[in-house]
Amino acid sequence: QVQLVESGGGSVQPGGSLRLSCAASGFTFSSFGMRWYRQAPGKERELVGEIGPRGNMVVYPDSVKGRFTISRDNGKNAVYLHMNNLKSEDTAVYTCNAPVLGFWGRGTEVTVSS
Repeated sequence: QVQLVESGGGSVQPGGSLRLSCAASGFTFSSFGMRWYRQAPGKERELVGEIGPRGNMVVYPDSVKGRFTISRDNGKNAVYLHMNNLKSEDTAVYTCNAPVLGFWGRGTEVTVSS
């Protein structure tokens, strides 16, 4: 059974940091690229990071470039999103995705507020 389970969300003040984790199971994790998306209330879902199967290709949108870092540990079947210098506009539900396979997690909520 395929599962993607996110964790690490929470509330943080502007300028703070969080590390999100996504634990994968039920498929050969090391063979597939992974993505993190976010969706803020009333807004469309936005891609915030993509990483290749071996971690050697990463992509970020301009909105998070320089602040967010996506990484993976194929030995632990996990993908991470390191978020620094968080802003109020980063408030959203963050979800991991295996795009080729079409699998999604349920998401973890991040709130950035003073």
